[in-house]
Amino acid sequence: MTLCISLSARPSNNGTRFHNFLYEELGLNWIYKAFAPTDLAQAIAGVRGLGIRGCAISMPYKEDVIALVDRMDASATAIDSVNTIVNDDGVLTAYNTDYSAIAQLIERNALDPASSVLLRGSGGMAKATAAAFRDAGFSRVTIIARNEQNGRALADLYGFAWTADAAAATADVIVNITPIGMAGGAEEYSLSFTEEQIAAASVVFDVVALPADTPLVKAGRAAGKTVISGAEVATLQALEQFVLYTGIRPTPAQVQAAEEFMRAQ
Repeated sequence: MTLCISLSARPSNNGTRFHNFLYEELGLNWIYKAFAPTDLAQAIAGVRGLGIRGCAISMPYKEDVIALVDRMDASATAIDSVNTIVNDDGVLTAYNTDYSAIAQLIERNALDPASSVLLRGSGGMAKATAAAFRDAGFSRVTIIARNEQNGRALADLYGFAWTADAAAATADVIVNITPIGMAGGAEEYSLSFTEEQIAAASVVFDVVALPADTPLVKAGRAAGKTVISGAEVATLQALEQFVLYTGIRPTPAQVQAAEEFMRAQ
């Protein structure tokens, strides 16, 4: 049996259900498990030493794991952020499938590059998101981050603006890339943007995948906005991880079935 895992501060069943459904659907003798590591370096050493084929990396480890791998694929090097590790006979190669997921959702929802954007967050996932918006032609982007060093660094990297507090600002597109609204967190029931910011926006985008209906997603739908959820991001990035691990690309029907199974929990 081949084992794949995920490492996250707050593990969810999204990846386990998605991957395990496809393993069974395709008749693969594989299994996927989720873990919350107490020591990241030891966990990655375990991936190498135990022959674990693939490892998904979630917040807050997307940057810290860089020093622990052997090779960086261009997808990870470009944004200095990792969400996927593939183990080839003890050689660990890091990838980033978050970027492609965000880019696909920007295109799928026909977001206008002329739109103004408020992007809240400055971690590894924020790098992938900012890069995707930049590469899609967006220039009127403001990074919101309380940590000035990280916020300015991210903004400068992509030619965007930075602010520590944008409570009074509005934009056409608002994007949350922080743990606010994440199940099990201290701010599980909080909104990452104000009611006024939601009302002024045309697109509400929450990268948080658990729960699928975060407070921001619910508020965006109630306000009649175009809503992009973290559950959609999770499906797209997990699909690319599945392909990297197995070398098999499931059919669209199989992916849809896996996504429905994932969300039915």
